[in-house]
Amino acid sequence: MNMTEIARMITGLRAAGWTEKEINDFMLWIETGEEHYKPKDREQKVKNEQ
Repeated sequence: MNMTEIARMITGLRAAGWTEKEINDFMLWIETGEEHYKPKDREQKVKNEQ
């Protein structure tokens, strides 16, 4: 990805309501493949927070 594509991805995720932490973790997951950065299902995330 070039910088223009990355900027569009970040602004798109912000527009979709992602938090900065979710965006950062997603980008870390893309780069490292480490499971603890992998995005979680939104419904599962809400259940875990309750």
